[in-house]
Amino acid sequence: MNKGTAFTQEERESLGLEGLLPTAVETLDRQVERALGHLSAKPSDIERFIYLQELSNSNQTLFFATVMSDPARFVPIVYDPTIADACLTYGHIYRQPQGMYLNRHMKGRFEEVLRNWPVKEVRFICVSSGGRILGLGDIGANGAPIPIGKLQLYTACAGVPPEGLLPIHLDIGTTNAALRADALYTGLREEPPEPGEVDAIVDAFMKAANAVFPGVCVHFEDWKGDDAIRLLARYKDKYLVYNDDIQGTASVALAGIVTALQIKGETLADQRILFAGAGSAGIGIAGMIVEAMRGEGLGEAEARKRITLFDIGGLIEKGRKDLNASQKPYAHEGKPTEDLTEAVKQIRPTILIGVSTVGGLFTEAVVKAMAKTCERPVIFPLSNPTDKAECTPEQAYEWTQGKALVACGVQFPDVTLEGKTFHPGQANNFYIFPAIGLAVYATKPKRIDDAMFIAAAHATADQVSQADRDKGMLFPRQNDILETERTTATRVAESIFERGLATVKRPADIRAFIESLSYTPEY
Repeated sequence: MNKGTAFTQEERESLGLEGLLPTAVETLDRQVERALGHLSAKPSDIERFIYLQELSNSNQTLFFATVMSDPARFVPIVYDPTIADACLTYGHIYRQPQGMYLNRHMKGRFEEVLRNWPVKEVRFICVSSGGRILGLGDIGANGAPIPIGKLQLYTACAGVPPEGLLPIHLDIGTTNAALRADALYTGLREEPPEPGEVDAIVDAFMKAANAVFPGVCVHFEDWKGDDAIRLLARYKDKYLVYNDDIQGTASVALAGIVTALQIKGETLADQRILFAGAGSAGIGIAGMIVEAMRGEGLGEAEARKRITLFDIGGLIEKGRKDLNASQKPYAHEGKPTEDLTEAVKQIRPTILIGVSTVGGLFTEAVVKAMAKTCERPVIFPLSNPTDKAECTPEQAYEWTQGKALVACGVQFPDVTLEGKTFHPGQANNFYIFPAIGLAVYATKPKRIDDAMFIAAAHATADQVSQADRDKGMLFPRQNDILETERTTATRVAESIFERGLATVKRPADIRAFIESLSYTPEY
């Protein structure tokens, strides 16, 4: 509730604040001006991250007013890529709690513990185990900033009211021995349990969350790949739930592909797609592309034939004996190889997607092999943070003589090649999940399904102007992200109403309805 120097003289008198604040009564704009000055004086983005998180605790309105004043500048500080550094050092930069911290030993008391949260009408919970953070692997409790940052973007990028947002770290332990030995580590110093016990813990959590906060939407974030896939399948038809690493990543990748194919004048059904990486992100993107291809008239089996996976064991083909259940549908006839260049020559993909977290995996030989059989290759090195990217946009453009259409998981600078400037896209989930959140907030659907994410992908792609497409841009500009996300949320809400999934009455003007519910930082 804090307003700092913005308390009026009347408020100061009535609330007993006289003498406890400087004399000047300031506007929110003046406070933002001061905050921007502080941020400009900070020596690094991690210091800016720390300042902003402290500001979010002391004055939430000023925090959002500051971040929303220049989202293109501050989203990369509040979230990716700066949040990767925050996670790596979380136990050392920890200042004060944000959200809630549950652990597996509370399993029989989750409901009791959740009732300690002071807000009683929680609409969204973002929950992470810290089992697979960005490209950092299992970092346990050091992943706590992730659900905090995700929910901050719900508000900063889409205007979802922040009062009903609850970030939670569900501590099941960590496989990271170095962290368990760190004196300043803030989590359980235990190995995670086996999958059956993980399921029992999360079952208890989901039951408690829905008992304490009826109708809550649970957003799973950065769980270990096998856990992520299994838990989404376990709950998607029972609770209001989604997994951003699977569905959000898939949706934003699909949005970039849709824009790229609009530039090329081609259909999705005609593409050959090769994934480098076959974990939860790769499987999620592949599955959503299959659904989108079915929307263009292909059968499921035909759609899957157009998608090939490649992982640490090499090409995923029918001879492999080490595949999990989610990978087997994409195992086709093929010559075994552990060489990605050879796989590219064999598959002749038109789209290459990297979700491997192996920096530099897309070598010059890989990219040139692809460009040899595809006039305008679509190359998406999506792994993050920056050093995990499979290649840089500069490399992709250089090795294809500027013909590639490129998007990465983080924002890279513009590239100038032979006098032409290219602006590589950022296939970041923040284009998608805040809009999904706003649409769900407005419509209160019974369930969340892939069709909502496909609608979000097409809505995002449709907002890239022709002028920006001419520069190689595959995603909307970030400087007006709030307008972009409201438009996307409107399209998603339309899909929800049209398919009878909403539990509120359809308004005459869905866009106006969406805008009426959006948060604006003001006192």
